[in-house]
Amino acid sequence: MQDQHRTLVPAAFPAPARNPREVLLFGLTPPRADTTPERVTEIAERTLARVDALPVDALVIYDITDEADRNPQPRPFPFVEMLDPAAYLSDGLTGWDKPAVIYRYVGKYSPDELRSWLQSAPDNVMTVFVGSSSSDATVRTSLPQAVEIHHETRPELPLGAVTIPERHIGRGDEHQRLLRKQQGGSQFFISQIVYDIGAAKNLASDYRYAARESGVEVAPLIFTLSLCGSAKTLSFLEWLGVEVPHWVRNEILHTEDPLDWSRQQALNAARELADFCRYLGIPFGFNVESVSSRRVEIEAGVALTHEIAELLERD
Repeated sequence: MQDQHRTLVPAAFPAPARNPREVLLFGLTPPRADTTPERVTEIAERTLARVDALPVDALVIYDITDEADRNPQPRPFPFVEMLDPAAYLSDGLTGWDKPAVIYRYVGKYSPDELRSWLQSAPDNVMTVFVGSSSSDATVRTSLPQAVEIHHETRPELPLGAVTIPERHIGRGDEHQRLLRKQQGGSQFFISQIVYDIGAAKNLASDYRYAARESGVEVAPLIFTLSLCGSAKTLSFLEWLGVEVPHWVRNEILHTEDPLDWSRQQALNAARELADFCRYLGIPFGFNVESVSSRRVEIEAGVALTHEIAELLERD
């Protein structure tokens, strides 16, 4: 067993009756921007009824952008503008009183808009700043500028960052990115959707030992798991840049029930990553991403969340 560091999950994840080193999140997207107010209310009420029953420490609400600059290939699903995630939380999910992680694609917002939101965000909110998907993209605020605005405006609001374990395979420096982001103020990391468990374990290991050598505490690594129930969903994940191992791709395309197979695979991944992070002595968690509009996939994501909760040492 590795020596245990006195690593703490940020106080933004309050869980008095649970182990604060092992957290569980549930991620969702807001309704479409053209949804009527009445329909938004209906969706929010249905969503609250679902998530209130989940054993999670926080909601993750994504900020959706086109990302057409990410990939020259046609987008498998047409881009649809979504409601602002912060507005959806404050105006729609009014009954949610636990923490919420609001994603911000900072390039969409002017510095004044980011500053204004940081000043007005409620106390139960955390944020994850996301930069552009391409260095050629035109942005209104760069990621370094956004981080500086956070420092100047509201440094006490917990700030997280995105990590891509698969990027570590080719470049081998993702753990150094985490250290730099941590030095810049990031208190936790949420990964892109993980299908390559080896890449996630490599990153966790390299980060843990690099942090020890640098004399800094490791920040929580929260691994995003998501279900894939069809070939079209798979093509969209790959268009977004999610690395799906060839053997996983084969099973999704050829198994009789890809959604159930995907759920079992995600559960196995959670079990393996949880065991490894405990061995390393680092805080960790899982974010079950549920962004599909298909009811069967939403229900499968809810079931997966309950199953992962059973794997965590929560009490």
